[in-house]
Amino acid sequence: MAMALAQHRESSSDSSINKHLDGGKYVRYTAEQVEALERVYAECPKPSSLRRQQLIRECPILSNIEPKQIKVWFQNRRCREKQKKESSRLQTVNRKLTAMNKLLMEENDRLQKQVSQMVCENGYMKQQLHTVNTSAADANCDSLGTTPQHSLRDTNSPAGLLSIAEETLAEFLSKATGTAVDWVQMPGMKPGPDSVGIFTISQSCSGVAARACGLVSLEPVKIAEILKDRPSWSRDCRNLEVFTMFPAGNGGTIELVYAQTFAPTTLAPARDFWTLRYTTTLENGSLVVCERSLSGSGAGPSAAAAAQFVRAEVLPSGYLIRPCEGGGSIIHIVDHLNLEAWSVPEVLRPLYESSKVIAQKMTIAALRYIRQIAQETSGEVVYSLGRQPAVLRTFSQRLSRGFNDAINGFNDDGWSIMNCDGTEDVIIAVNSIKSFSSTSNPANALSFLGGVLCAKASMLLQNIAAAVLVRFLREHRSEWADFNVDAYCAASLKAGTNAYPGMRPTRFTGSQIIMPLGHTIEHEELLEVIRLEGHSFVQEDAFVSRDIHLLQICSGIDENAVGACSELVFAPIDEMFPDDAPLLPSGFCVIPLDSKSSDTQDSLTTNRTLDLTSSLEVGPATNHAAGDTSSCRNTRSVLTIAFQFPFESNLRDNVATMARQYVRSVISSVQRVAMAISPSGLNPAVGSKLSPGSPEALTLAHWICRSYSYHLGAELLRSESLGGDSILKNLWQHQDAILCCSLKSQPVFIFANQAGLDMLETTLVALQDITLDKLFDESGRKALCPDFGKLMQQGYACLPAGICMSTMGRHVSYEQAFAWKVLEADESTVHCLAFSFVNWSFV
Repeated sequence: MAMALAQHRESSSDSSINKHLDGGKYVRYTAEQVEALERVYAECPKPSSLRRQQLIRECPILSNIEPKQIKVWFQNRRCREKQKKESSRLQTVNRKLTAMNKLLMEENDRLQKQVSQMVCENGYMKQQLHTVNTSAADANCDSLGTTPQHSLRDTNSPAGLLSIAEETLAEFLSKATGTAVDWVQMPGMKPGPDSVGIFTISQSCSGVAARACGLVSLEPVKIAEILKDRPSWSRDCRNLEVFTMFPAGNGGTIELVYAQTFAPTTLAPARDFWTLRYTTTLENGSLVVCERSLSGSGAGPSAAAAAQFVRAEVLPSGYLIRPCEGGGSIIHIVDHLNLEAWSVPEVLRPLYESSKVIAQKMTIAALRYIRQIAQETSGEVVYSLGRQPAVLRTFSQRLSRGFNDAINGFNDDGWSIMNCDGTEDVIIAVNSIKSFSSTSNPANALSFLGGVLCAKASMLLQNIAAAVLVRFLREHRSEWADFNVDAYCAASLKAGTNAYPGMRPTRFTGSQIIMPLGHTIEHEELLEVIRLEGHSFVQEDAFVSRDIHLLQICSGIDENAVGACSELVFAPIDEMFPDDAPLLPSGFCVIPLDSKSSDTQDSLTTNRTLDLTSSLEVGPATNHAAGDTSSCRNTRSVLTIAFQFPFESNLRDNVATMARQYVRSVISSVQRVAMAISPSGLNPAVGSKLSPGSPEALTLAHWICRSYSYHLGAELLRSESLGGDSILKNLWQHQDAILCCSLKSQPVFIFANQAGLDMLETTLVALQDITLDKLFDESGRKALCPDFGKLMQQGYACLPAGICMSTMGRHVSYEQAFAWKVLEADESTVHCLAFSFVNWSFV
């Protein structure tokens, strides 16, 4: 064996000989044989390919080689290829880890400098506290009064603009890599191997600021090109226009930029910015794009164009992009803004004073978008239905932009308020020049004689997480949506079918099928097609499909994302799903507001006059234990709803009435949903609806199981599942349908487990509308009467096999049923009646 290895090493430099180990000995191949084998492997790499066997047989030069030896050669060839791929992958990972390690070391150096600076400041403050006197106080006041401010330059000359640009560059770099801002870790964004980057927010500075650092597999020039095109990646950017551009030396450029952003709610005006943007290359090869506002509120484009906006300020911000060895770049992003929070209602000011909101909507969004493009470019991202990533990304952007357009209703887009005296809770806006064209093919635009009508409203929600609410709205559309309204909007996609009167009545079957199309790399946004199955009430249309398809984006459903905005935006779309399909987006936007320790219920009540739908606010929060970190107590969110409807000119008033009533019904449904799924408890004024996970549901679960054992002498659940919160989980997942109804003259259901909801074909929110008598048909009610008397007398009853009814009118059979009184904790007060249906099934 040693001799064979030595011979192999001696002949390894001979290019005409190729050796492979076979059974402990090396087999020699000529260069021609190796070339023939390589050709066969290139055409048929799979070992089981019949074509490979045919090629081997047809090649004369391989005829004198044993099949076993050829098989060994292919195995070794495949191993070498795998080793080469693995080596390449490890080299790529090593380069990324080296770059990330460099980034972490720089961050550590910055933190050490920050610590040193804080130690010096702490020592100085101690000295000041020990030597307090009047002169020191006066000197301190003088020092505060002479804090250096941004000196004004002549913005009308290139020299003055260049001076501002250089000053902006220096201040931006001090924020990106220095200690000019006291950065702290972004809550919920811990750095690690799977993290997109390092995210920090300002702790105490003027305005709001956020910073991100990360590694991206793109070249610096490509990154800068993408980030400078802000409307392509920022969902809040309505428009960005470069008014002037001139060279600034060192290959740099100076641009005067006017940008407009959307307002997130109907309660505050949008913001615009007039800035100087400086692009240059540093001596170390890093590319910098920095930006700051120019002075003067009247500067920029005409006053008429900016009349609907509040001029906000960009403090030195931008992007530092450094190339990495072996490809890719390290990017530092800084966003530092003053959003003029004084111009919005007090209840909304946390939204404009939160660095966490800026981090999520701008800084983190920018880095995620760059990484998304990098993965799409490398082919790592694969989407369904054969769609290109750019096409799906365009759909998401069009849905988001169309929804933001509807919320803001800018005059220069053709929107005008319809018959609004300031007291209406639902705002109706009309646009007679609304374009249905897509960006890819304007020729396919749908034209309507009237235009588009938008009904929109904002409301304040309390004690409900934005992510939880949006996730529920996405998964339970039947809780709030009207299928006939969806059908009307879907019919509008077809020319000549958008007449409002005479819609054929259609029944929603309750089936909602979600077909995913794509998602971003961290699943923070989902793009999907929703199919709603419907059937016509008209006999002759019974076999005609009434299904509705919606294109939908859902974002912000991660409960751990601090400051993230949660959205559910959808639009009817043709079932063929063309790339240039016209879209008319509607939906929900839920924005969490930072709670402050000083906030009280009194101040919240004072702010109910700020044009919010105050009548829809949730009642006072219940008290929780101080250590309950999962509680949503004192959390507040602003919910904005906007629905768009096409109309013909002679039907505008009809559609407006329908739209206003529909949005009000949606608001009412969302309020009920928010109350039902809120973990903070229920408002007694709205009834005793219960939801899994709430303290009331857990208490009731204990009462149900304990009363079952007390009356029937058996355990409803397994003994090992009776501890802590698991009792509710097991009751909820129990195979038998368990229902609870109130003790009233007309008993109403107040709770059901999942099997019970499935049997009734209803939901937890709609359960309160179902009475006990609706559960049985006439014969079933007659049979129940004697058993019901027995139940009330002895506390329990065993019901024989029978038939009951679901809310959809379907018959449900069960083999046996038990009924018992549910006793409260004192075991003397009857709280409700419980029913358990064993082995039920639809007939």
